[in-house]
Amino acid sequence: MGTIRLPALSMDGDYVIGGVLSIHHYMHTVKHNYTTMPEPLRCTGSIDSRELRFAQAMIFAIEEINNSTELLPGIKLGYQIYDSCASVPVAVHVAFQLSSGMDPVFYTGDKCSQSGLVMGVIGESGSTPSISISRIIGSFNIPQVSHFATCACLSDKQQYPTFFRTIPSDQFQADALAKLVKHFGWTWIGAVRSDSDYGNNGMASFLDAAHKEGICVEYSEAFYRTHPHSRIRRVADIIRRSTAMVVVAFAPSGDMRILLKELSLKPSPPRQWIGSESWVTDPDMRRFSFCAGAIGFGIEKSVIPGLRDFLLDLSPSTVAASPVLTEFWEDAFNCRLGKSTAIDKNVCDGTEDKQMLEKSPYTDTSQLRITNMAYKAVYAIAHAIHNAVCQETNSTTQCDKFTKTEPREVLTQLKKVHFSQNGYDVSFDANGDPVAKYELVNWQKTESGSIELVTVGHYDASLPAGQEFSINRKLTWVEGGTQVPVSVCTDSCPPGTRKVLQKGKPICCYDCKPCPEGEISNVTDSPDCFPCPKEFWPNAERDTCLPKPVEFLSFNEVLGIILAVFSVGGACLTVITAAVFYHHRKSPIVRANNSELSFLLLFSLTLCFLCSITFIGPPSEWSCMLRHTAFGITFVLCMSCVLGKTIVVLMAFKATLPGSNVMKWFGPPHQRMTVVFFTFIQVLICTIWLVLSPPFPMKNLTTYKERIILECALGSAIGFWAVLGYIGLLAVFCFVLAVLARKLPDNFNEAKLITFSMLIFCAVWITFIPAYVSSPGKFTVAVEIFAILASSFGLILCIFAPKCFIILFKPEKNTKKHLMNKNQS
Repeated sequence: MGTIRLPALSMDGDYVIGGVLSIHHYMHTVKHNYTTMPEPLRCTGSIDSRELRFAQAMIFAIEEINNSTELLPGIKLGYQIYDSCASVPVAVHVAFQLSSGMDPVFYTGDKCSQSGLVMGVIGESGSTPSISISRIIGSFNIPQVSHFATCACLSDKQQYPTFFRTIPSDQFQADALAKLVKHFGWTWIGAVRSDSDYGNNGMASFLDAAHKEGICVEYSEAFYRTHPHSRIRRVADIIRRSTAMVVVAFAPSGDMRILLKELSLKPSPPRQWIGSESWVTDPDMRRFSFCAGAIGFGIEKSVIPGLRDFLLDLSPSTVAASPVLTEFWEDAFNCRLGKSTAIDKNVCDGTEDKQMLEKSPYTDTSQLRITNMAYKAVYAIAHAIHNAVCQETNSTTQCDKFTKTEPREVLTQLKKVHFSQNGYDVSFDANGDPVAKYELVNWQKTESGSIELVTVGHYDASLPAGQEFSINRKLTWVEGGTQVPVSVCTDSCPPGTRKVLQKGKPICCYDCKPCPEGEISNVTDSPDCFPCPKEFWPNAERDTCLPKPVEFLSFNEVLGIILAVFSVGGACLTVITAAVFYHHRKSPIVRANNSELSFLLLFSLTLCFLCSITFIGPPSEWSCMLRHTAFGITFVLCMSCVLGKTIVVLMAFKATLPGSNVMKWFGPPHQRMTVVFFTFIQVLICTIWLVLSPPFPMKNLTTYKERIILECALGSAIGFWAVLGYIGLLAVFCFVLAVLARKLPDNFNEAKLITFSMLIFCAVWITFIPAYVSSPGKFTVAVEIFAILASSFGLILCIFAPKCFIILFKPEKNTKKHLMNKNQS
């Protein structure tokens, strides 16, 4: 660019270490007219005391090395430290100047001396200038060791083969920040970054890690300190309007300072700040009190013995020899070095009280983090030079300062260095990165109202997965709170619900929908509900599965008790009827229609009433087989007796015809054989049913979703309907015969009674079929019992009630004459 740039701080030596730092944060902007030579690039703005401390730490380390008898004995290291103004053009200018090997201070003009050759470069503090510097000096194999450039992109050895750093890559910090956000349950965050390589690459790594952790970002905005004020204000307004409580900021302190200044102009809702190392550990940033409670990761705090005294050891002559130190001195004491002018009569005379510097970030050694990185970077290059020019002989170290050493040799040795300085290990992996170790720091307010940086935990990337992160101290949150703030797009879905994503929004924004019927979710924020096992059903909250209640017709419920009472009552009524008949067994009305069949019919009716009890209670293997077969056989026995009595009525009137001997063919033995024959057929049907496919107990899980029905499966539906069909066939046959005999002349024609009983019987069982098929659960059993009881009561009431009435209340009609009087109504 036509000019040689002078270093801010320099000293000659046998080997020179270069340094590039952002001592100023701005470069003077010049408009080019392309008619005259442009002005030299120059820095503007105030001095960054922190960066100046980095430079002084480098000088302090070099002086320690020059005074050491173990490291580079007999060798004097020099330095050339440049101010890049945090500007890429200036950094490029300095890089070319360092690469040329022509020391602007010590260049004689006729030859390039060894003192002008730079063995390595320390810096830059920012990632973007470091990238520019590395691309240039890397072509000359000059090693570069940065103390503060953390962009993960610089780990690419294909592009930056000579780049090393003593600070971990942002990839580790991004992963740590994502795990930190996840640890506190924040799933809805805002993100701001510097529009630079540091901010863009760091935020990209963080967003990728956050996505893997299930964290959603409401907004991600970029800004830079040279952007128009309107753009900075727009980013601030987005932060104010957002719903995310937590804001992750990946930016250097110079850029972050601009944004926080804008936010401080207008009150905004409380925000929990999560900061990257670059700004969260900067003491100057803690003047923004509304960021109290901020947390982030910082390089481990360290101690450099003697550094504080060195920082305060500024003599007037030393200050006057350096334009940078002169500017710092004048700013610190508000005076001017040199002669007084009419405008400013306050002249620095060298007697200024250095104790005034106690409160300056320049002398703050209580939180030495990045300063130690610069300190270790110097020692790393020194060890590399030592290994290149020194030899161990007879337990002594000899170094030849006249040996011409190329930066390439220092680069080779730098890859191998592994040493400990003040208890801190220094080494580089294949990518030129150190082991990643961080402290979790928290901005906490003191009783005086100031903010101090407190270490509350640690992060060590070398530990096994899941063990890297630890918190060992209580944190203070935004606005001094002690409870972890909540930052979610949607409140967590409680158990019993599932997450349903809101259309067009990130996965962290969802609605909570109750689980469908039969399904549960037993964890918070469940993405899906899952069905209960077959024999279980959700509780009312649908967050756990409970055993389904088992349902069957029980003796303990009202319906079961009522049916049991009617069953027992019917049996008792039948026994009483039998007792009445037995007591009057010789009376005409009992003897009129074969008393033997009457007693057999009463016995079968008793069994019909009692068999209905087998349908009540929990089904078992034996009860299932017994209930259907007993019911089928007893009813056929009953129908056989009724059929026999009907046939007897018909035969009795046929026998009154002249010359008829019908009764000879249907006497008592034949009646008994008829009953046995018809009953045997039903027994045979039931036997085949039980042998081939008997009824069995089963759990019905389909009729009701929320409960289990214990019931008897038919086994073979054909067998069941064959039993019912046979009963129905006998009933119809009996009904037809009774209808034919109903008008035969007699005062007490039993065929009429049988007709009525069969009408009731058939009506009951015809209505039973649709009711049985359509009744659910235990009501199926209740319908079957009702049909048994109704038909049984129909038979006993229609056939035996009129006879009992005459026996007990109308004994005058219980005579043969009355029964045979055909003309009496």
